[in-house]
Amino acid sequence: MRTRKITYPHGNTTCEGVLAFQDENKRPLVLIVHDWTGRNELAEKKAQLMAQWGYIGFAVDMYGEGKTGQTTDEKRSLMSPLTSDRNIIRQRLESAISAAKDIPFVDAQKVAIIGFCFGGLCALELARSGNSILGTVSVHGLLHKDDKLPNVHISSKILVLHGYDDPMVPLEQVTDFANEMKTCNADWQCHMYGNTMHAFTNPLANDKNFGTVYNPVAEKRAFETISTFLREIFT
Repeated sequence: MRTRKITYPHGNTTCEGVLAFQDENKRPLVLIVHDWTGRNELAEKKAQLMAQWGYIGFAVDMYGEGKTGQTTDEKRSLMSPLTSDRNIIRQRLESAISAAKDIPFVDAQKVAIIGFCFGGLCALELARSGNSILGTVSVHGLLHKDDKLPNVHISSKILVLHGYDDPMVPLEQVTDFANEMKTCNADWQCHMYGNTMHAFTNPLANDKNFGTVYNPVAEKRAFETISTFLREIFT
């Protein structure tokens, strides 16, 4: 397993991603988008998992300069400028993809994205932009769209993994998302896990009052589904 820091620009912001790979043979690329904390160790470990699966993992940096938040207020202050202007999210992810595609051993024709929590919103936003990325995965992600942005045809295949008891994304939003996908003529699927709250793949999530609780059974099921999904889109 090898890792490498990749620095790339988005406007005046310098982003610091982490690439994980086994060797320099050409392989599909899987972008990993962090939760509201920032590009932390959890995101890097997910990129390394993608490398173990035989892909190239790229933990992207949505905040720039590798910034991470420690408190709820810090995390919210980092995330809010992006959620309030989703064009920034789209453009920053395009910058990450462009930087990764410049790497000689990345198969630029085979690219997918996986986002967690806030990162799930980011991943879906890239798909909503009409980007031709092959696959998009939202893991306990935020599903609501920005009504100021128009619906376009979504060409990326969509996989949503959701906890039935997630208080941050109630079932009405799941239904709204399903209707949106139908309107956009997307190839989409949604898997819901019972007795499962937000952040269910994060071993550090243990705040039931906040609605974030790790669930190892749901995590195992989710990653088995992701593995199958990636094999499908990259074959």
